[in-house]
Amino acid sequence: MHPVEVVHLEHDGKVLLVDDAGNGPQLPVQGRQDDSKPLRLPTSDEIEKMGIKWKAMRETRLLFGTLVFRVVKGYPKIEWPEHWAWKDDMISDNAVHPVAREAIYRSIHRLVSKVMICNDAGKVLLAKVERGHFRGFWTLPGGYMDHDEHPSIGCVRETLEEIGLSIVLQKTQPVITQKIFTDEGISFVSFTYRSAWDGDITTLKLQTEEISEVKWFSPSDARDVAVSHFDKEALRSL
Repeated sequence: MHPVEVVHLEHDGKVLLVDDAGNGPQLPVQGRQDDSKPLRLPTSDEIEKMGIKWKAMRETRLLFGTLVFRVVKGYPKIEWPEHWAWKDDMISDNAVHPVAREAIYRSIHRLVSKVMICNDAGKVLLAKVERGHFRGFWTLPGGYMDHDEHPSIGCVRETLEEIGLSIVLQKTQPVITQKIFTDEGISFVSFTYRSAWDGDITTLKLQTEEISEVKWFSPSDARDVAVSHFDKEALRSL
């Protein structure tokens, strides 16, 4: 039976895997689908028996049906472990236990790109969202970045898709923020840029299944109505 609590030790892309008996390091085989003996993350006792010193960073809760597993993310105090598993090789090996694969999946950043569009009066444009995490609330235009998309491209694309506005970003550094919001351990990173537009919002063609309304707000009012942590942090820069 898989331990209830295991440790996700990672060092520059290398992860410690063990077999059912706690022997390691073990290596995954990409594309393996046979009945090979399972590989998993080690327990703290198994790490101690290997003589590895490590520092605990945070905990993640994984829920599989009625089973709850606790994964402690840690950093090993050793030189780069050349003979450990590459974390990218673990995903496609069915012999690697789902807890280990899920822990790797949770540790990958989710990237968001947004934009603060200001008019000549110093007001900022917010959009009321009709789907997703912030349905019914005001947010800055933007969203998840596509694969292989630069954040400065993503927010321009999202703004055009959501509210029908083609923007040019100002040559300023984006506000970059990062946060893990729940014990599920998923980390979000947001890049928020700036742009200027002094047009008439009634001329915008909204993607109505995603955006129901757009409105100008003063920066302080925008901070008050925004629900996204990342939006609030970015709006403080205005």
